[in-house]
Amino acid sequence: MLQRLDRIVPQRYHAWVLCAILTGVCLLLLLTVSTLWLWPALAFGALTLIGLVDYLQPSQAIRRNYPVLAHFRFFFEYIRPEIRQYFIEADSEELPFSRAQRSIIYQRSKQALDKRPFGTQLNLYEPHYEWINHSIAPVHIEDHDFRIAVGGPACTRPYSASVFNISAMSFGALSANAILALNEGARRGSFFHDTGEGSISRHHRQNGGDLVWEIGSGYFGCRDAKGRFDGARFAENAAIDQVKMIEIKLSQGAKPGHGGVLPGAKVSPEIAEARGVPVGIDCISPARHSAFATPIELLEFIARLRELAGGKPVGFKLAIGHPWEWFAIVKAMLKTGITPDFIVVDGGEGGTGAAPLEFTDHVGAPLREGLMLVHNTLVGVNLRNRICIGSSGKIVTAFDIARTIATGADWCNSARGFMFALGCLQAQTCHTGHCPTGVTTQDPTRMRALDVTDKSSRVHQFHRNTLIALKEMLGAAGLNHPHDLGPEHVIRRVSATDVRSLASLHHWARPGELLTGVPDHPVFKVFWDVARAESFAAPSTTLSLRGSKMH
Repeated sequence: MLQRLDRIVPQRYHAWVLCAILTGVCLLLLLTVSTLWLWPALAFGALTLIGLVDYLQPSQAIRRNYPVLAHFRFFFEYIRPEIRQYFIEADSEELPFSRAQRSIIYQRSKQALDKRPFGTQLNLYEPHYEWINHSIAPVHIEDHDFRIAVGGPACTRPYSASVFNISAMSFGALSANAILALNEGARRGSFFHDTGEGSISRHHRQNGGDLVWEIGSGYFGCRDAKGRFDGARFAENAAIDQVKMIEIKLSQGAKPGHGGVLPGAKVSPEIAEARGVPVGIDCISPARHSAFATPIELLEFIARLRELAGGKPVGFKLAIGHPWEWFAIVKAMLKTGITPDFIVVDGGEGGTGAAPLEFTDHVGAPLREGLMLVHNTLVGVNLRNRICIGSSGKIVTAFDIARTIATGADWCNSARGFMFALGCLQAQTCHTGHCPTGVTTQDPTRMRALDVTDKSSRVHQFHRNTLIALKEMLGAAGLNHPHDLGPEHVIRRVSATDVRSLASLHHWARPGELLTGVPDHPVFKVFWDVARAESFAAPSTTLSLRGSKMH
């Protein structure tokens, strides 16, 4: 019976045909029984028309083959991330942040109980599990407000930075209310707020929290009409007392080597005012800088910015890519005697509002490898005591901070951690403008949901409670300050029967080692000697490998 019916009307059309039949039945009942049947007749009639459109349209094969039913597939595909997040994923499954990670941020930002009963949910015998060894003689630490002095020999106005700060997120990527809440939280907690490359907006300045002004390849806030760096405009903004440090963005972990375009339709008067660009015109961030082209020119640019900024700390942010390029910058430091006051290492696990999948997943070194390379190189040339290192990339808990500082950082920045404190749900709709909590949108009706007074308190409390947890962890380890942490304090399970400290698991350069020789490490052995302070270009040894593929 079903087979004969299928030959007349294939099963994939049954839902459509059923809607048509029910439309006819409802119309008959409307005429003979009651006018109440008008509503079901309209509903089934609409579905029948949708099926007809599906059957006739040429662009989607699934709609042509499954009229009406195909829309159920689209609906479930649309809500799949929410279904997975709320009902399926495990507490420890990081996509990209686990339920456990998000929960601890929500709890600490709301001053809720952040304790867990009945023991750990982690498998302590799985490879890659890490812990910090405790001391039989723990210490009591009075204050959780750990600070780091940032400023090298050429800096006349050093800055005392918290060890935990807000990472770079631009106004335009975030809503006005999000910027206001972040900056007010930073002001209350005495930690800094990185502006992102979108420059300093009126919303950054309203509450008076400390700012790190990030300058990208578009030179927003310090550019001329042609998009080139403008020293006079830079000096004007750098003189603002709120601006404590200047950070040149060479690359970011989420999409290193990739520029960006903010479409003209999104360049509002507020965004145009902050960036120094025309309203309604495409706002372009090139993939590379125009103010310098070589490692030496980069350092000369740093020295120029420091002078124009009146001696404030100037540094740069980068995701580690080609090792020879990083080595070339270090060799330029040795050749010129010019050093940045700080370097921020951004890991490939970092987030962004939108990036091509290949860049997010497969371009740029992860934070751990990038940070250790930067730290070891500076130790190896005796410059580590002159240059502070910041780090960013999926850092949200006290253990994340401790582990990162133990492997070479002086302080940590977090972007998505503070977004969660603002109320972010990890809906992953940042690029659509339809953020459900008003964090990543310019829609006034959506951003009004983000109450600045309430969320600024949460930002402050998340920072405060995370550092209190760090204080307790350090005390348990018998340490007094995060700068006491070293790779010997963090232990990793390598296999079911083998555990090692990070000190024994990785190579650590000795002070001055690169000045007299090359460490026994593959990256240094291959690229250190051939890197040149005069150029970012690939060394001849690398070019020869390329040549072996060409015909």
